[in-house]
Amino acid sequence: MGYTSHPDLGGKVALVTGGSRGIGAATCRALAENGARVAVNGRDASAVDALVAEITAAGGTALATPGDATDADTVHRIREEVERALGPIDVLAPFVGGQGRPTPTHELGAAQWRATIEADLTSVFLAVSEVLPGMIERRAGVIVTMSSTAGRMPGLASAAYAAAKAGVVMFSKHLANEVAPHGIRVNCLAPSAVLNSRMRQHMTDEQLADLAARFPLGRIGRPEDVAEAVLYLASGSSSWITGATLDLTGGRVIV
Repeated sequence: MGYTSHPDLGGKVALVTGGSRGIGAATCRALAENGARVAVNGRDASAVDALVAEITAAGGTALATPGDATDADTVHRIREEVERALGPIDVLAPFVGGQGRPTPTHELGAAQWRATIEADLTSVFLAVSEVLPGMIERRAGVIVTMSSTAGRMPGLASAAYAAAKAGVVMFSKHLANEVAPHGIRVNCLAPSAVLNSRMRQHMTDEQLADLAARFPLGRIGRPEDVAEAVLYLASGSSSWITGATLDLTGGRVIV
């Protein structure tokens, strides 16, 4: 789509977990368009391969690293594959997540609670804990995490999802404070409704228009809106920003 140019991202190695669709895929495209060498992770190997082929055909550099980012051994393997093929990881975007469907708390079973925490919070910790030692050794690196409006204010999402996403916010703040002396920056994104394939399938045009009207800026977010924020936070343009949570909500959340 022609993303904002950040020349200092050229040649950087970026790992995006949950990168095969939606916000993650847009982030991979944006980073690759800016000259970064992108490792694309996702559970669906065919979707990962398709995105890698798309980026490569457009002249970018991308590596397919399919696998379950909630499994520690898999994340370890992915990190080794990326370093072997592309080099040390400069930018980490642990975007795996989901499980946010509305569920009354009294109907939440232990299995759904655990699955949501694993997908939306533990996956972030596993990716960070795997990549962080190398960043500390090199005294450089950028981590951009993914929360949600659900982690910033009460809404329709399940309590498990809200708790996990709020956990991502505080994990990011704590981590930013901890690793700043090592030259590593950590920031968090908290998007509201972002148009995706599921919304297109299950919502009518009238429903989408009604949803858009609830935002002060009058539209639903796009994956590219979030990807642009990733570019800014991953680049030197934000070199004096760490520990921040950026609400990407079209004005719906103003803190």
